[in-house]
Amino acid sequence: MTDTLSGKKVAFLLTDGFEDSELTSPWQAVTDAGASAVLVAPELGTLTGENGHTQDADVRAADAASSQFDALVLPGGVVNADHLRMDADAVNLARSFFEDHKPVGVICHGGWLLIEADVVRDRELTSYPSLKTDLINAGANWVDEEVVVDNGLVSSRTPEDLPAFNAKLVEEIAEGEHERQTA
Repeated sequence: MTDTLSGKKVAFLLTDGFEDSELTSPWQAVTDAGASAVLVAPELGTLTGENGHTQDADVRAADAASSQFDALVLPGGVVNADHLRMDADAVNLARSFFEDHKPVGVICHGGWLLIEADVVRDRELTSYPSLKTDLINAGANWVDEEVVVDNGLVSSRTPEDLPAFNAKLVEEIAEGEHERQTA
């Protein structure tokens, strides 16, 4: 355990159907680095991942603001990402992290929420391969790499990329706000 992120507060935005390891692994990485992690969801209650991991939501998306946090993490999972992009509060919350120049980590299908938030234009990122066309059509420069960092936006493809994703996520959160991280 280190204190790299001591005093930092990281929001994890998700709902049912998330990819379990894409929540648990980054959560462990940021808390091991000294940050506090908060689960934000459209509704309070117990959320269940694709493989059965359960965790209680701490804050409703409608009651959360980027000003309360130092960074945002968007785990993947097809059902999770699809439901979040249909939730106006989740979309607005994600967009606000970009407006406030704060680090954002996104993995797998989480990019769908960023497309809906209209924050990927002219950004370089990666995702699960099935999102490639969606991201390109939204104006992103999609690349097939294990982790991509673009001015505070950290993206990865799959759970296999989690070690590289976690390392860059902690690094970007430690750096703080990124002036070129914009909506």
